[in-house]
Amino acid sequence: MDVIVALDVGTTGVRAIAFDLTGQVVKVQYRELPKYYPQPGWVEQDPLQMRDLSFDVLRSLAADCMELGLNILSLGITNQRETVVCWDRNSGLPLYNAIVWQDRRTADHCRQLESSEDGEIIRRSTGLLVDPYFSATKIKWILDNIVDTTPDSLSFGTVDAYIIWSLTGGENGGVFATDPSNASRTMLYDIYKMAWSDELCDMFSIKKSWLPEVAPSCGLFGEANSPLLSDYPDSLKGIHIGGVLGDQQAALFGHGCHYAGMAKATYGTGTFLLINTGDTSPEQIPDGLVASVAWDLGDKVANDTNGSDKDADTGNIPRVSYVLEGSIFSTGSTIQWLRDQLDILEDASEISSLASRVDTSNGLYIVPAFSGLGSPWWDPRARGTIVGISQGVTREHLARATLESIAYQVRDIAEHIQNRQDTPAGGPQPGHLINQLRVDGGVSASDELLRIQADQLGIPVMRPVNTECSALGAAQIAALGTGVYSTLKEVESMWKLDIQMQPGSERAIYDSGYQGWRRALERSLGWSLERGSVI
Repeated sequence: MDVIVALDVGTTGVRAIAFDLTGQVVKVQYRELPKYYPQPGWVEQDPLQMRDLSFDVLRSLAADCMELGLNILSLGITNQRETVVCWDRNSGLPLYNAIVWQDRRTADHCRQLESSEDGEIIRRSTGLLVDPYFSATKIKWILDNIVDTTPDSLSFGTVDAYIIWSLTGGENGGVFATDPSNASRTMLYDIYKMAWSDELCDMFSIKKSWLPEVAPSCGLFGEANSPLLSDYPDSLKGIHIGGVLGDQQAALFGHGCHYAGMAKATYGTGTFLLINTGDTSPEQIPDGLVASVAWDLGDKVANDTNGSDKDADTGNIPRVSYVLEGSIFSTGSTIQWLRDQLDILEDASEISSLASRVDTSNGLYIVPAFSGLGSPWWDPRARGTIVGISQGVTREHLARATLESIAYQVRDIAEHIQNRQDTPAGGPQPGHLINQLRVDGGVSASDELLRIQADQLGIPVMRPVNTECSALGAAQIAALGTGVYSTLKEVESMWKLDIQMQPGSERAIYDSGYQGWRRALERSLGWSLERGSVI
């Protein structure tokens, strides 16, 4: 049997997954990836651990495939996106730990940029907001604090670039490349010109020679031929890396959201809501949201590179597609807080059944701003609040309020995407209508959450049978890149519905709950500043 393989280098772990050609999971190998916290607000990981764990899961998966008589056709890579790795391409050694996307050490630098004209230049060129979340200020911090000299072999890249380089030979001729879905999250990539920006590189004192080549997401990135693969099963050696996507864009692709207007939400440690906006990056980006490149399909499946052919019946889409995105920082981590800090749950999976025992949260609202709020508020000074506590509140109400807080945050983003926020009756039409929401991620296993989410959004919420959508999307785009598939129709058939939640009819009740949430959220905004805290 033939299989396609995805390597997923995430924030909490590294996994390799083999899928059959219908999209079903055949084998999985997983290793936990540690994080380090050298100072408050700092989050780091060891690049060599990333590399070695990636090789380890691939070795184990390749051995599994050989034992089962499976033939690996292609390898795709997906990854945590904004995390920065710095290394020397001559020695092959990292020069500092990877600075993870969650890291906040550059908050002061970002505030300075945001208050100057540089902030508007960044927004206009990249579609991003100025925030420590993105990569550029992390790179500048390394240049200012770690790197004594700046040789031509100095390299900065997102995680995918480091793993591609390592797999394809490393210091022995490895391919130094990334794709637009990752490059567009760095605050250095002009999403309109589809190139590294000279102006932004100069702003951060970064030479473009230190950055990877940006190649189409779908296409050949080289062969798995590192000397470190010498003891690997033959089923892996020489396999082509056929595609690369940042994890959220990979999930969008894995959901089959290939056409403008299709949207997905991934409920993991945080939640990421993306809507495909088609072949034109939105010039007017709603406040609090960001625009990025979804993918560049190169010449593999895009029949019309000018983007005029968008026929869902034939599977043709433009070469380059874009997304609007909103990011929520605390989703699964909020449930873990109930389990680990409050001992309300023995296992995170219990939250759905606990919350379903009550019909309402009894006036209780939770704003899980443990480390600030993401989209659409982007307030690093916000802090978590619990509002509306009364003697009638039980652990069941707390569990339900937690699920509702997730659904309310997603509604915040959806309303900004659709330009509905504070729009009076008879006002302008929504900018990007979301007619259904496809969901994945560990927290999407909660049927109760999906029911609440459908009520809040007023649209169907759909969970597929296979919720490993980031890995599936990476495997699919690699299979397209290596010619295993030739049309998107073949890929789209892999998405199979598991459960669909329809919205209820009590619109006034759902809206009242949301307005209560907005009042609670106002109490959390700017809290650490009011208390004199320092981020």
